[in-house]
Amino acid sequence: MSNDLTKPTGTPDAPERAVLDADLDLPIQGFKGTPEEIERQWFEKIYTGRGDRQKQLTWRAVLMGGVLGMFMSISNLYTTLKLGWSFGVAITACVLSFVIWNAVRSIWGGRLSQMTILENNCMQSTATAAGSSTGGAIGMAFGALLLIDGVHQPWYVVVAFTLFTAALGVFLAIPMKRQMVNQEQLKFPSGIAAAETLRSLYSHGAEAMKKAHALLITLVAGGLVGLLRTYSTLAEQLRASGRPQVWLEKLQGLLLIPEALNVPQWLNPIPRGQMTGLAFEPSVLLIGAGMITGLRVSLSMLLGAVLLYFVVTPQLVVMDLTHARLAGYVPSFVPAANGDFNPTRWALWGGTSIMVFSSLATVALQWRTIARAFTLFKKSERPTHSAAMDAIEVPLSWLVAGLIPITIGMVLVQSLAFHVSIVLGLIAVALSFVVSLVCCRATGETDTTPIGAMGKLTQLLYAALPGAKGIASINLMAAGVTASAGGAAADLLTDLKSGYILGANPRKQFIAQFVGIFFGTVAIVPAWYAMVPNKQALEAFNPPATYMWKAVADLLTQGLHLLPVTAIWAIVIGALVGVAQPVAGKLFPKAGPYLPSAMGLGLSWVMVFQNSLSFAIGAVLVAAWSKLNKKGSDLYSVPVASGLIAGESLIAALIAIACTVVGLLAAK
Repeated sequence: MSNDLTKPTGTPDAPERAVLDADLDLPIQGFKGTPEEIERQWFEKIYTGRGDRQKQLTWRAVLMGGVLGMFMSISNLYTTLKLGWSFGVAITACVLSFVIWNAVRSIWGGRLSQMTILENNCMQSTATAAGSSTGGAIGMAFGALLLIDGVHQPWYVVVAFTLFTAALGVFLAIPMKRQMVNQEQLKFPSGIAAAETLRSLYSHGAEAMKKAHALLITLVAGGLVGLLRTYSTLAEQLRASGRPQVWLEKLQGLLLIPEALNVPQWLNPIPRGQMTGLAFEPSVLLIGAGMITGLRVSLSMLLGAVLLYFVVTPQLVVMDLTHARLAGYVPSFVPAANGDFNPTRWALWGGTSIMVFSSLATVALQWRTIARAFTLFKKSERPTHSAAMDAIEVPLSWLVAGLIPITIGMVLVQSLAFHVSIVLGLIAVALSFVVSLVCCRATGETDTTPIGAMGKLTQLLYAALPGAKGIASINLMAAGVTASAGGAAADLLTDLKSGYILGANPRKQFIAQFVGIFFGTVAIVPAWYAMVPNKQALEAFNPPATYMWKAVADLLTQGLHLLPVTAIWAIVIGALVGVAQPVAGKLFPKAGPYLPSAMGLGLSWVMVFQNSLSFAIGAVLVAAWSKLNKKGSDLYSVPVASGLIAGESLIAALIAIACTVVGLLAAK
């Protein structure tokens, strides 16, 4: 008897297949045609015979995904506090679950059946929801509030806030999925990498095995690079915990890939200081993401980074020096104690503006297509394939049914715990849709989710709203709502992209994601209090992202007049650029593929130069490979890129988990 939690509707039972058809080409490049034609092609060529027949949403997949996600949520909290970033869990979860489940099968003498590829995909959706969707607000928003007030919020407030923001992100992903994954066919490189990794784990055909071998080789290479880049973090954690490992510290002096390699001084356009991020980052993960992202977006990112670092920032530094003695002048840059400048601290306002207005303009220009996705038709009035798609896609009624209680709960939590008015609470929920739209689109095009930048956008808005001015708690919690929801939606859409490529049932994936947030909440809240028992413990982490959120809250609650006038101009110009790009693409469709990507330009201004450079290197490598050997590039570029992404991210995740364990043991 099957342990499938939901039965396919209107499809006969069929033999279960643990492997994906070896001769099936994954739709990595997507489909062409009208939205209806694209959905018909996917349903007939990818979903039929797989998603309607294989087991997917099973107890074992949900439980294993939930447990793995619990561990990864704790690790992501640690890396957020320690490094200011978190890692994606999808690839890590699918690899670990495959290994763990097969180990369990071996122990039981093979009496347990192998997970199907779609079970594994469903499991990774649960793990992602548990591991990525539930920790964003805690480490940054609640952390910044702890630094300001010096006291923890009650556990039930943290639980409710975490659960509602994660659920908000899950439900906001519903309308985005059909638009961005089905119709626009956005890349979501990590989703492609996860699908390719799963396929390689389950492949048997000759060509599929060649791709699997290519992925395996690059996975090992990526893992080695990741190990040599990150194991020093574990060594430092062991030293801080009083358990130093001499052999590990000796190894650091012999084999260690540096965090970044600074560019030669003669390339530095600021003679009296170094710009943060003006370097090459030896990360094959970013290079792999660039290989999948492609030339247009990656070169747009490099173009934006070059403009920021070599044109705009030097001019602003000169302006600051010229006007330094003028009364009331607010400088664009405040150098660090060592004289370094971080261009993104200023540029994030303009970059965020580009991404926001580009996303809104794109939605406005595609309103007819989006309206069709939101329209409920009678099945008799729909084409056969459309009616079948409606039966497996998450319906609009679920979005409405979910958002009503989530909105009420979110407003109540903000009101009762932080004295946020009902109007301001509703604005935070409404703004979450805009932030999610931007985060999902940025992730779809570049594989990077600008949570920090989107949080600061909310902080800026709330600094100007009546009733929120000068109140840090309102400023931080509103940003926590929008950033957490946006990050959750983007992470989950990445998983849905993986499922789309493999032929999964999106409705079942949604259920797995929703269940996952409960696993994540159960794990992340106790871990927060264990890792950070008080303000002093948080300060000991020296958390960069948390300090940034606090700094912005301190600045903006004092008044918008402390924001540099150049930042305001950056917001205005960014808005114009963001609107102009999609409009130009609409008016001149033949020129569209050659126009810079607005999302790439915007994202390059919220992250350091070295990240954009790595993306561009990856894209150029694939382009050159395609020129020299198109057949080989078409066959192996995605598996190679997927292996690099999977290898480095897997090792980074395992190192983070090890550091977390050491830190928790030291706290006892």
